Amino acid sequence: MTSTDSTTTAPADGGTAHASAGRPPLTADEYAWLSATQIAARIADGELTAVEVAEAACARIEEIDPALNAYVFFDRAQVLRDAADLDAKQASGAPLGPLHGVPFAIKSLTSVAGLPATHAMKPFAHELAERDAVVVTRLKDAGGLFTGLTNAPEAGYYGGTDGHLYGPTHNPWKSGHTAGGSSGGSAAAVAAGMVPLAEGADGAGSVRIPAAMCGVVGLKPSLGRIPHSLLPASYETWVFHGPLTRTVADAALMYDVMAGFDPSDPLSLPAEPTPRADAATSVAGWRVAYSPDLHVGYVDPEVARICREAVAAFEELGATVTEATPDWGQPEQAMWEGIWVPGFASDYDVFPDWRAMSGQVDDRLIEIHEQGATLTAVEISRAQVFRSKMYATFTEFMREYDLLVSPTLASAAFPLSQFAPSWLEDAPLRSQLLGWLLTYPYNMLTSPAITVPAGFTEDGRPVGLQIAARHRADGDALAAAAAFESVRPWSAAHPAL
Repeated sequence: MTSTDSTTTAPADGGTAHASAGRPPLTADEYAWLSATQIAARIADGELTAVEVAEAACARIEEIDPALNAYVFFDRAQVLRDAADLDAKQASGAPLGPLHGVPFAIKSLTSVAGLPATHAMKPFAHELAERDAVVVTRLKDAGGLFTGLTNAPEAGYYGGTDGHLYGPTHNPWKSGHTAGGSSGGSAAAVAAGMVPLAEGADGAGSVRIPAAMCGVVGLKPSLGRIPHSLLPASYETWVFHGPLTRTVADAALMYDVMAGFDPSDPLSLPAEPTPRADAATSVAGWRVAYSPDLHVGYVDPEVARICREAVAAFEELGATVTEATPDWGQPEQAMWEGIWVPGFASDYDVFPDWRAMSGQVDDRLIEIHEQGATLTAVEISRAQVFRSKMYATFTEFMREYDLLVSPTLASAAFPLSQFAPSWLEDAPLRSQLLGWLLTYPYNMLTSPAITVPAGFTEDGRPVGLQIAARHRADGDALAAAAAFESVRPWSAAHPAL
């Protein structure tokens, strides 16, 4: 964790308003497991102040993060100054935003004005962002309290979080194991109780992968729901901002704040009414398709068992569950040739000689760029044709079903010493990157998918269940996740840090 200042800034009255009112201050442990909705409500009611929440959040980050390495930038003094400004705004009688005083974190690949814009790569260690991304502006405008930037792998290119510049992020549930990626720092920060909300970016599952591995909620919205400025190419259709939270209600709240049209993203859509995401939302009568593997391939038997048992929750809620998978074939090659390799080779075309960056940048990322130089236009176009047929197959399949549910990943968290699950150790790079993910089909389809905690392996590693809905039916995905949460609650389970 990089901190520019560890000095506490006291409020003008010499102590928090909470303490001066004769109530004990909020401790870091008490703060850790409050939801965003709880924090916002307590601040609005005067039970807490933004400064008190900020002090507890900073204490939690300073206590927990050195062992996890979730944050790569954290400035305690600035967090406390911003919190004091929020309290002054509330004292003036100004209207409060829906996130007033709620701490949040931003993935380090997302732009925050004046802060490091490194692409998580050593050669860019001293670069600074010129402006806030739209999602950052919206979270701040909603009254959110920015706490810092979280760790990611170089250029966000794989489903783990490690690199030459920032090092690895550890899984809060099992030290020495991956937190997933590429939004691993954000997922770890939420799972460890450092923040209730964190932003992630998802190009093949980079919100849902770490969410599943860290036992939290992660949503990839439909294309256009949340404006993005993650890549130089404005017309990319495979990368998405999304919330990482500990509850589905918090995910819906954060989604609602970030969603809506912005002219910076030509593919962004007008905002729609806030999706229902509470336990009162009924899925009785819904038709649920359960796919054991989405044609991605092998799934670890323990993960498969946990997810198969978890999906029974929908039957308890009155839905009909049928085992079925869209007949779209095996999508790995199309994802690789149509999106992953050309996307990274073009959007991160930042070095004249990538091979010369060996030792400063991961050699696997260099290999992706070298493969990009050999792809033909015909290969890329052929992959896009596959993607189009895949979407048509999915659309037809979903005429019969309201939801498509599956494991989120083929594996729970594995040791940081591994790049991929053990059964893919000798596989080609393409399969090491994609062969254990059940997430990337929805980046190809651009449809909504959310992961929720489904259970734990015998040695305590979280497993995620992925819930997908029809294209642009983001509210259905959130409602189904909330209903699942109501009968399979997980909020009381905390990692032993």
